[in-house]
Amino acid sequence: MNLTPYIHTRSGDPDFVDLDWAEPILDWTTDRLVDMPSGIHRHPVVFVAYREGIYAIKELPVRLARHEFDMLRAMEDETRHMARAVGLVERPWLQPDVEASGAIITRFVRHAFPYRELVLDLGFGHRRDALLDAFAGLLVELHLAGFYWGDCSLSNILYRWDASSIEAVMIDAETSRIFEELSAGQRNEDLAIMEMNVAGEMADVAIEKGASLDEADLNLGSDISARYHSLWDELTTSLVVTAGDHFRIRQRIDRLHGLGFAVEDIDLVPVDNGSNVKISVTVGGRQYHSEQLRQITGIDVAENQARTILSDLAYHETKFGMNSDTGKAVGAIRWRSTVFEPLILRISELLPDHDPYQAYCDYLEFRLVMATERERDVSNDEAFSVWEAEDYPGLKPVSEDVPPT
Repeated sequence: MNLTPYIHTRSGDPDFVDLDWAEPILDWTTDRLVDMPSGIHRHPVVFVAYREGIYAIKELPVRLARHEFDMLRAMEDETRHMARAVGLVERPWLQPDVEASGAIITRFVRHAFPYRELVLDLGFGHRRDALLDAFAGLLVELHLAGFYWGDCSLSNILYRWDASSIEAVMIDAETSRIFEELSAGQRNEDLAIMEMNVAGEMADVAIEKGASLDEADLNLGSDISARYHSLWDELTTSLVVTAGDHFRIRQRIDRLHGLGFAVEDIDLVPVDNGSNVKISVTVGGRQYHSEQLRQITGIDVAENQARTILSDLAYHETKFGMNSDTGKAVGAIRWRSTVFEPLILRISELLPDHDPYQAYCDYLEFRLVMATERERDVSNDEAFSVWEAEDYPGLKPVSEDVPPT
Protein backbone atom coordinates (compact mmCIF):
# COMPACT_ATOMS: atom_id res chain seq x y z
CA MET A 1 0.00 0.00 0.00
CA ASN A 2 1.25 3.49 -0.89
CA LEU A 3 1.45 5.47 2.37
CA THR A 4 2.59 8.76 0.84
CA PRO A 5 0.52 11.70 2.10
CA TYR A 6 -0.55 14.80 0.25
CA ILE A 7 1.08 17.79 1.96
CA HIS A 8 0.28 21.42 1.19
CA THR A 9 2.55 23.98 2.89
CA ARG A 10 3.33 27.66 2.62
CA SER A 11 6.51 29.32 1.48
CA GLY A 12 8.83 30.15 4.35
CA ASP A 13 7.72 27.21 6.51
CA PRO A 14 9.05 23.62 6.63
CA ASP A 15 7.72 20.98 4.22
CA PHE A 16 7.15 18.52 7.12
CA VAL A 17 8.00 15.54 4.87
CA ASP A 18 10.42 14.16 7.48
CA LEU A 19 7.54 13.37 9.86
CA ASP A 20 6.14 9.84 10.04
CA TRP A 21 2.76 10.45 8.39
CA ALA A 22 2.24 6.69 7.97
CA GLU A 23 1.55 6.57 11.73
CA PRO A 24 -1.03 8.43 13.87
CA ILE A 25 0.58 11.54 15.37
CA LEU A 26 0.23 10.29 18.95
CA ASP A 27 2.43 7.30 18.00
CA TRP A 28 5.28 9.48 16.73
CA THR A 29 8.70 9.16 18.34
CA THR A 30 10.54 11.87 16.39
CA ASP A 31 12.99 14.11 18.22
CA ARG A 32 11.08 17.09 16.84
CA LEU A 33 8.26 16.56 19.37
CA VAL A 34 8.16 19.18 22.15
CA ASP A 35 5.87 19.71 25.13
CA MET A 36 3.97 22.98 24.92
CA PRO A 37 1.20 24.58 27.00
CA SER A 38 -2.16 23.73 25.47
CA GLY A 39 -5.80 23.46 26.38
CA ILE A 40 -8.24 20.58 26.15
CA HIS A 41 -8.64 19.19 22.63
CA ARG A 42 -11.32 17.05 21.04
CA HIS A 43 -8.75 15.82 18.49
CA PRO A 44 -5.14 14.60 18.90
CA VAL A 45 -2.61 17.46 18.95
CA VAL A 46 1.19 17.42 19.03
CA PHE A 47 3.83 20.12 18.75
CA VAL A 48 6.97 19.91 16.63
CA ALA A 49 10.01 22.19 16.54
CA TYR A 50 11.91 23.29 13.43
CA ARG A 51 14.47 25.98 12.79
CA GLU A 52 11.62 28.16 11.51
CA GLY A 53 9.66 27.85 14.75
CA ILE A 54 7.25 25.65 16.67
CA TYR A 55 4.15 24.20 15.01
CA ALA A 56 0.95 22.61 16.27
CA ILE A 57 -0.35 19.60 14.34
CA LYS A 58 -3.96 18.59 14.86
CA GLU A 59 -5.26 15.29 13.47
CA LEU A 60 -8.89 15.18 12.34
CA PRO A 61 -11.09 13.95 9.44
CA VAL A 62 -9.83 15.42 6.19
CA ARG A 63 -13.07 17.30 5.48
CA LEU A 64 -12.77 19.17 8.78
CA ALA A 65 -9.07 19.76 8.24
CA ARG A 66 -9.71 21.34 4.82
CA HIS A 67 -12.52 23.47 6.22
CA GLU A 68 -10.49 24.77 9.15
CA PHE A 69 -7.49 25.47 6.92
CA ASP A 70 -9.68 27.46 4.52
CA MET A 71 -11.32 29.43 7.35
CA LEU A 72 -8.02 30.41 8.94
CA ARG A 73 -6.50 31.40 5.61
CA ALA A 74 -9.57 33.45 4.65
CA MET A 75 -9.36 35.49 7.87
CA GLU A 76 -5.67 36.35 7.71
CA ASP A 77 -6.25 39.79 6.20
CA GLU A 78 -9.05 40.54 8.69
CA THR A 79 -7.32 39.90 12.01
CA ARG A 80 -3.99 39.06 13.56
CA HIS A 81 -5.77 37.48 16.54
CA MET A 82 -6.04 34.04 14.97
CA ALA A 83 -3.72 31.08 14.54
CA ARG A 84 -1.79 31.09 11.25
CA ALA A 85 -2.47 28.00 9.15
CA VAL A 86 0.69 26.86 7.35
CA GLY A 87 -0.04 23.29 6.27
CA LEU A 88 -2.71 20.79 5.30
CA VAL A 89 -2.04 17.04 5.23
CA GLU A 90 -4.25 14.35 3.68
CA ARG A 91 -3.74 10.61 4.05
CA PRO A 92 -5.40 9.22 0.89
CA TRP A 93 -5.06 5.60 2.01
CA LEU A 94 -7.59 6.21 4.79
CA GLN A 95 -11.35 6.74 4.47
CA PRO A 96 -12.08 10.51 4.60
CA ASP A 97 -14.31 10.21 7.67
CA VAL A 98 -11.56 8.50 9.71
CA GLU A 99 -10.09 10.69 12.48
CA ALA A 100 -6.53 10.31 11.20
CA SER A 101 -7.34 10.96 7.52
CA GLY A 102 -6.27 14.61 7.72
CA ALA A 103 -4.22 17.09 9.71
CA ILE A 104 -3.89 20.85 9.91
CA ILE A 105 -0.63 22.55 10.83
CA THR A 106 -0.55 25.97 12.47
CA ARG A 107 2.21 28.13 13.85
CA PHE A 108 2.37 27.92 17.61
CA VAL A 109 1.44 31.20 19.30
CA ARG A 110 4.64 32.13 21.10
CA HIS A 111 4.57 33.33 24.71
CA ALA A 112 0.93 32.27 25.00
CA PHE A 113 -0.84 30.21 27.63
CA PRO A 114 -4.16 28.35 27.95
CA TYR A 115 -6.97 29.73 30.07
CA ARG A 116 -6.35 27.34 32.99
CA GLU A 117 -2.93 28.89 33.51
CA LEU A 118 -4.73 32.21 33.98
CA VAL A 119 -7.86 31.29 35.94
CA LEU A 120 -6.10 28.86 38.28
CA ASP A 121 -3.54 31.54 39.16
CA LEU A 122 -4.01 33.16 42.55
CA GLY A 123 -3.98 36.57 40.89
CA PHE A 124 -6.90 35.88 38.56
CA GLY A 125 -9.23 38.11 40.55
CA HIS A 126 -7.67 41.37 39.40
CA ARG A 127 -7.03 39.97 35.90
CA ARG A 128 -10.63 38.94 35.37
CA ASP A 129 -11.52 42.28 33.75
CA ALA A 130 -8.57 41.94 31.38
CA LEU A 131 -9.82 38.50 30.34
CA LEU A 132 -13.33 39.89 29.77
CA ASP A 133 -11.96 42.67 27.56
CA ALA A 134 -9.73 40.32 25.57
CA PHE A 135 -12.44 37.70 24.99
CA ALA A 136 -15.17 40.23 24.14
CA GLY A 137 -12.82 42.22 21.90
CA LEU A 138 -11.88 39.10 19.94
CA LEU A 139 -15.52 38.11 19.44
CA VAL A 140 -16.50 41.60 18.31
CA GLU A 141 -13.60 41.74 15.86
CA LEU A 142 -14.51 38.36 14.36
CA HIS A 143 -18.22 39.16 14.13
CA LEU A 144 -17.53 42.48 12.42
CA ALA A 145 -15.67 40.49 9.76
CA GLY A 146 -18.69 38.18 9.24
CA PHE A 147 -17.08 35.28 11.09
CA TYR A 148 -19.46 32.93 12.92
CA TRP A 149 -17.49 30.83 15.38
CA GLY A 150 -19.98 28.11 16.32
CA ASP A 151 -17.99 26.73 19.26
CA CYS A 152 -16.56 29.68 21.13
CA SER A 153 -14.98 28.74 24.45
CA LEU A 154 -12.08 29.49 26.75
CA SER A 155 -10.34 26.34 25.51
CA ASN A 156 -10.38 27.46 21.88
CA ILE A 157 -8.35 30.55 22.66
CA LEU A 158 -4.76 31.11 23.73
CA TYR A 159 -3.87 34.14 25.81
CA ARG A 160 -0.74 36.24 26.10
CA TRP A 161 0.28 39.41 27.86
CA ASP A 162 -0.24 42.60 25.90
CA ALA A 163 1.39 45.41 27.90
CA SER A 164 -0.93 45.84 30.92
CA SER A 165 -3.73 43.93 29.15
CA ILE A 166 -4.31 40.43 27.80
CA GLU A 167 -4.52 39.47 24.13
CA ALA A 168 -6.78 36.61 23.00
CA VAL A 169 -5.89 34.52 19.95
CA MET A 170 -8.35 32.09 18.37
CA ILE A 171 -6.83 28.66 17.67
CA ASP A 172 -9.79 26.47 16.63
CA ALA A 173 -12.01 27.13 13.61
CA GLU A 174 -13.51 23.70 12.91
CA THR A 175 -17.12 24.84 13.36
CA SER A 176 -16.75 28.30 11.88
CA ARG A 177 -18.41 29.85 8.85
CA ILE A 178 -17.89 33.16 7.08
CA PHE A 179 -20.75 35.36 5.89
CA GLU A 180 -20.83 38.74 4.23
CA GLU A 181 -22.45 40.07 7.41
CA LEU A 182 -23.74 38.38 10.56
CA SER A 183 -27.32 38.92 11.64
CA ALA A 184 -28.17 39.79 15.24
CA GLY A 185 -29.56 36.27 15.58
CA GLN A 186 -26.28 34.68 14.47
CA ARG A 187 -24.26 36.84 16.84
CA ASN A 188 -26.56 36.07 19.77
CA GLU A 189 -26.42 32.36 18.96
CA ASP A 190 -22.62 32.50 19.06
CA LEU A 191 -22.80 34.28 22.41
CA ALA A 192 -25.26 31.72 23.81
CA ILE A 193 -22.93 28.86 22.83
CA MET A 194 -20.03 30.74 24.39
CA GLU A 195 -21.86 31.28 27.68
CA MET A 196 -22.78 27.60 27.92
CA ASN A 197 -19.22 26.46 27.12
CA VAL A 198 -17.59 28.93 29.50
CA ALA A 199 -19.93 27.95 32.36
CA GLY A 200 -18.93 24.31 31.89
CA GLU A 201 -15.25 25.18 31.80
CA MET A 202 -15.44 27.30 34.96
CA ALA A 203 -17.33 24.48 36.71
CA ASP A 204 -14.42 22.17 35.79
CA VAL A 205 -11.98 24.75 37.18
CA ALA A 206 -13.89 24.86 40.48
CA ILE A 207 -13.75 21.08 40.74
CA GLU A 208 -10.04 21.12 39.94
CA LYS A 209 -9.52 23.61 42.77
CA GLY A 210 -11.50 21.39 45.13
CA ALA A 211 -14.29 23.98 45.39
CA SER A 212 -18.04 23.51 45.12
CA LEU A 213 -20.08 24.56 42.10
CA ASP A 214 -21.54 27.36 44.23
CA GLU A 215 -18.05 28.84 44.31
CA ALA A 216 -17.51 28.52 40.54
CA ASP A 217 -17.35 31.69 38.45
CA LEU A 218 -20.40 30.67 36.43
CA ASN A 219 -21.15 34.29 35.52
CA LEU A 220 -17.94 34.71 33.53
CA GLY A 221 -19.66 33.90 30.22
CA SER A 222 -22.56 36.30 30.78
CA ASP A 223 -20.11 39.00 31.84
CA ILE A 224 -18.21 38.46 28.58
CA SER A 225 -21.50 38.88 26.70
CA ALA A 226 -22.25 42.11 28.56
CA ARG A 227 -18.79 43.47 27.70
CA TYR A 228 -19.33 42.32 24.09
CA HIS A 229 -22.65 44.17 23.73
CA SER A 230 -21.18 47.34 25.20
CA LEU A 231 -18.26 47.28 22.75
CA TRP A 232 -20.46 46.29 19.80
CA ASP A 233 -22.79 49.24 20.43
CA GLU A 234 -19.83 51.59 20.79
CA LEU A 235 -18.49 50.53 17.40
CA THR A 236 -21.70 50.26 15.38
CA THR A 237 -24.18 52.83 16.73
CA SER A 238 -24.62 55.90 14.53
CA LEU A 239 -24.16 59.32 16.10
CA VAL A 240 -26.34 62.33 15.24
CA VAL A 241 -24.70 65.75 15.70
CA THR A 242 -25.48 69.34 14.80
CA ALA A 243 -24.33 70.27 11.30
CA GLY A 244 -21.05 72.11 11.57
CA ASP A 245 -19.87 70.34 14.72
CA HIS A 246 -16.95 68.80 12.84
CA PHE A 247 -15.00 68.27 16.06
CA ARG A 248 -17.55 65.58 17.00
CA ILE A 249 -16.43 63.56 13.97
CA ARG A 250 -12.83 63.75 15.18
CA GLN A 251 -13.92 62.79 18.68
CA ARG A 252 -15.76 59.74 17.32
CA ILE A 253 -12.74 58.58 15.32
CA ASP A 254 -10.36 59.17 18.23
CA ARG A 255 -12.64 57.17 20.52
CA LEU A 256 -12.61 54.19 18.13
CA HIS A 257 -8.85 54.45 17.71
CA GLY A 258 -8.55 54.49 21.49
CA LEU A 259 -10.34 51.15 21.54
CA GLY A 260 -7.75 49.82 19.09
CA PHE A 261 -9.98 49.66 16.00
CA ALA A 262 -9.01 51.18 12.67
CA VAL A 263 -11.65 53.34 10.94
CA GLU A 264 -12.03 52.40 7.29
CA ASP A 265 -15.03 54.46 6.08
CA ILE A 266 -17.05 57.40 7.38
CA ASP A 267 -20.56 58.23 6.13
CA LEU A 268 -22.04 61.66 6.85
CA VAL A 269 -25.77 61.74 6.07
CA PRO A 270 -27.85 64.95 6.48
CA VAL A 271 -30.98 64.43 8.62
CA ASP A 272 -33.71 66.66 10.05
CA ASN A 273 -33.81 68.81 6.87
CA GLY A 274 -30.06 69.31 7.00
CA SER A 275 -29.86 70.74 10.50
CA ASN A 276 -28.14 67.61 11.82
CA VAL A 277 -25.72 65.03 10.46
CA LYS A 278 -25.75 61.29 11.15
CA ILE A 279 -22.23 59.89 11.47
CA SER A 280 -21.78 56.21 10.63
CA VAL A 281 -18.38 54.55 10.57
CA THR A 282 -17.08 51.23 9.31
CA VAL A 283 -14.34 49.82 11.50
CA GLY A 284 -11.62 47.41 10.49
CA GLY A 285 -9.42 45.13 12.55
CA ARG A 286 -8.40 45.73 16.16
CA GLN A 287 -4.84 46.75 15.30
CA TYR A 288 -4.81 50.53 14.93
CA HIS A 289 -1.80 51.17 17.16
CA SER A 290 0.14 48.12 15.98
CA GLU A 291 -0.27 49.24 12.35
CA GLN A 292 0.74 52.78 13.27
CA LEU A 293 3.89 51.58 15.03
CA ARG A 294 4.73 49.25 12.15
CA GLN A 295 4.42 52.08 9.62
CA ILE A 296 6.56 54.47 11.66
CA THR A 297 9.29 52.12 12.91
CA GLY A 298 8.85 48.68 11.31
CA ILE A 299 8.32 47.15 14.76
CA ASP A 300 5.60 44.46 14.81
CA VAL A 301 3.99 43.87 18.21
CA ALA A 302 0.55 43.33 19.76
CA GLU A 303 -2.01 46.16 19.94
CA ASN A 304 -1.58 47.37 23.52
CA GLN A 305 2.15 46.76 23.43
CA ALA A 306 2.22 49.08 20.41
CA ARG A 307 0.19 51.69 22.27
CA THR A 308 2.71 51.62 25.14
CA ILE A 309 5.76 51.71 22.84
CA LEU A 310 4.27 54.59 20.82
CA SER A 311 3.97 56.55 24.06
CA ASP A 312 7.67 55.94 24.71
CA LEU A 313 8.49 57.14 21.19
CA ALA A 314 6.35 60.28 21.72
CA TYR A 315 8.13 60.90 25.03
CA HIS A 316 11.52 60.89 23.30
CA GLU A 317 10.24 63.08 20.45
CA THR A 318 9.06 65.68 22.97
CA LYS A 319 12.17 65.39 25.13
CA PHE A 320 14.51 66.04 22.20
CA GLY A 321 12.32 68.57 20.38
CA MET A 322 11.56 66.45 17.32
CA ASN A 323 8.17 68.00 16.62
CA SER A 324 8.24 68.61 12.86
CA ASP A 325 7.29 65.86 10.41
CA THR A 326 10.92 65.56 9.32
CA GLY A 327 12.10 65.62 12.91
CA LYS A 328 9.66 62.86 13.86
CA ALA A 329 10.75 60.67 10.95
CA VAL A 330 14.41 61.07 11.87
CA GLY A 331 13.57 60.76 15.56
CA ALA A 332 11.80 57.44 15.05
CA ILE A 333 14.87 55.99 13.35
CA ARG A 334 17.18 57.37 16.03
CA TRP A 335 14.91 56.16 18.86
CA ARG A 336 14.78 52.64 17.42
CA SER A 337 18.56 52.36 16.95
CA THR A 338 19.73 54.12 20.14
CA VAL A 339 16.93 53.38 22.63
CA PHE A 340 14.61 50.55 21.65
CA GLU A 341 16.96 48.01 20.07
CA PRO A 342 19.70 48.26 22.74
CA LEU A 343 17.11 47.75 25.49
CA ILE A 344 15.48 44.84 23.64
CA LEU A 345 18.92 43.23 23.25
CA ARG A 346 19.66 43.75 26.94
CA ILE A 347 16.30 42.30 27.95
CA SER A 348 16.78 39.29 25.65
CA GLU A 349 20.15 38.55 27.24
CA LEU A 350 18.94 38.95 30.82
CA LEU A 351 15.47 37.38 30.40
CA PRO A 352 15.79 34.85 27.55
CA ASP A 353 12.54 33.02 28.40
CA HIS A 354 10.38 36.13 28.29
CA ASP A 355 8.73 37.90 25.38
CA PRO A 356 11.19 40.81 25.01
CA TYR A 357 8.51 43.24 23.78
CA GLN A 358 6.24 42.50 26.72
CA ALA A 359 9.18 42.83 29.11
CA TYR A 360 10.00 46.18 27.49
CA CYS A 361 6.45 47.36 28.23
CA ASP A 362 6.74 46.11 31.82
CA TYR A 363 9.99 48.04 32.14
CA LEU A 364 8.37 51.23 30.78
CA GLU A 365 5.66 50.93 33.42
CA PHE A 366 8.34 50.57 36.10
CA ARG A 367 10.20 53.63 34.75
CA LEU A 368 6.99 55.69 34.86
CA VAL A 369 6.29 54.69 38.47
CA MET A 370 9.90 55.42 39.43
CA ALA A 371 9.81 58.88 37.82
CA THR A 372 6.49 59.65 39.50
CA GLU A 373 7.78 58.66 42.92
CA ARG A 374 10.99 60.67 42.52
CA GLU A 375 9.14 63.61 40.90
CA ARG A 376 11.73 63.97 38.14
CA ASP A 377 12.71 62.56 34.79
CA VAL A 378 14.55 59.25 35.01
CA SER A 379 17.00 58.09 32.33
CA ASN A 380 16.87 54.60 30.87
CA ASP A 381 20.30 53.79 32.28
CA GLU A 382 19.19 54.69 35.79
CA ALA A 383 15.74 53.13 35.59
CA PHE A 384 16.89 49.88 34.01
CA SER A 385 19.71 49.44 36.52
CA VAL A 386 17.23 49.80 39.39
CA TRP A 387 14.72 47.49 37.65
CA GLU A 388 17.40 44.82 37.26
CA ALA A 389 18.74 45.27 40.81
CA GLU A 390 15.23 44.90 42.28
CA ASP A 391 14.66 41.68 40.29
CA TYR A 392 12.36 43.15 37.62
CA PRO A 393 9.27 44.28 39.58
CA GLY A 394 6.09 44.19 37.50
CA LEU A 395 7.49 41.66 35.02
CA LYS A 396 4.67 39.45 33.73
CA PRO A 397 5.10 35.70 34.38
CA VAL A 398 6.45 33.67 31.51
CA SER A 399 4.38 30.90 29.94
CA GLU A 400 5.72 27.36 29.74
CA ASP A 401 7.26 28.05 26.37
CA VAL A 402 10.03 26.09 24.65
CA PRO A 403 12.44 27.68 22.16
CA PRO A 404 12.68 26.08 18.70
CA THR A 405 15.51 23.66 18.04
